[in-house]
Amino acid sequence: MGLLLALALGLSVYGIFAGVRMYRSETRLPGDLAIALEVGSTRTGAVGSAVDRLGMRWAPTVLRLMGPERVDRKRRRISMAGNPGGLTIDRYAARRAVYGLLGFFGALVMLADGQPLAAVLLVAFGLFWAEVGLWVAVRRRKEDIERTLPDFLDVLAVVVSAGLGFRQALERVAERYEGPWADELRITLRQMDMGVSRRQAFDELRRRNDSEQVAMFVTTLQQGEELGAPIVETLISIANDMRRADAQNARRRAAKAIPKATMVVTTFMVPATIILMGAGLLLGSGTDFGSFTGE
Repeated sequence: MGLLLALALGLSVYGIFAGVRMYRSETRLPGDLAIALEVGSTRTGAVGSAVDRLGMRWAPTVLRLMGPERVDRKRRRISMAGNPGGLTIDRYAARRAVYGLLGFFGALVMLADGQPLAAVLLVAFGLFWAEVGLWVAVRRRKEDIERTLPDFLDVLAVVVSAGLGFRQALERVAERYEGPWADELRITLRQMDMGVSRRQAFDELRRRNDSEQVAMFVTTLQQGEELGAPIVETLISIANDMRRADAQNARRRAAKAIPKATMVVTTFMVPATIILMGAGLLLGSGTDFGSFTGE
């Protein structure tokens, strides 16, 4: 056991020195990762930037182990998260490598110290910490977009009804908004500027966002364009449908919360209240408990 602990500590010290040397070295980076690190130095904290630089040499290996299909799925997931902090697929792989190594060597140390639970937690950290951050970013971005979209459509309908074309109105309103939805619209507009058709650009918008409201917006807009429906009425109809869907989702969440609250009350509060009332009655009755114990 002592030999295993000494080996784990030695590997950890070696990893630290190797990481410091790699961090200071002028290693040539892949193009995507070099741009990401250059941008990330201003968009991420010192810890995130250091982790990216430590794991940059292992990023290609991690990507090869993931396989092309999984890499494509992860790249789409990162896009759905809005590339938080300048995150790219290469930076994601670099973080997976660093977190995996830290979790592995930390688990060895904990096992040598006789703490299997801590070892399991460190292994879970190495495997899933990067996924947790990505999942949180996707969920937060989706909530922001769905909260912004109905009001955006109302403003867009007003601007279109004032006489501007749909494309010009979209640019004008997108300039006034901030946040993930405005970013998505700017990406869509730039794609259209580069020659992508409007239908294809909005299809890409739908694929980049795991949101039912965004899918509803794109589908209804395309159907209205095919049928020749007035764009203002289409936008107002989409906004109203989204608000009704939000109200239904709120009622559904409230209905799911009621059984949970009931379970908590039944499991904890009711027994505690009964015990408290019983203790109060016994103490207020003046009962001589010494007669029961023979004292």
